[in-house]
Amino acid sequence: MTTYVKDPSATLDYAFDWSSWLASGDSIASATVTADTGLTVASTSVSSSSVTAWLSGGEAGSLYRVVCQVTTEGGRTDERTMQIEVTQR
Repeated sequence: MTTYVKDPSATLDYAFDWSSWLASGDSIASATVTADTGLTVASTSVSSSSVTAWLSGGEAGSLYRVVCQVTTEGGRTDERTMQIEVTQR
C-alpha cells in the first residue's frame, strides 16, 4: 500500500492509476472514493484509466486510509487503498 504525506492545511490531488489492471479495450465507467473520518474527499474525477481524488484536512500525526472502488464498462469491479500521513510542514 502506498503512503503519501500531506500538510493538514493542504488540499492536494492523489491519483489511482488503473491502466495496468484494465483489460484491453475496457475503461472505468464509475468510481467511488472514500476516506477515513477526519480526512475529506473534496472532489473526484474519472478518466478512462485513472481516478483522481482531491483530499483536504486531516489531523497532524494521523494516518488515514483512502479507498477507491471502480466499475468498468465491461462490468469488472475492484478497489485499491492508499494511506495519507498528515504531517505539519
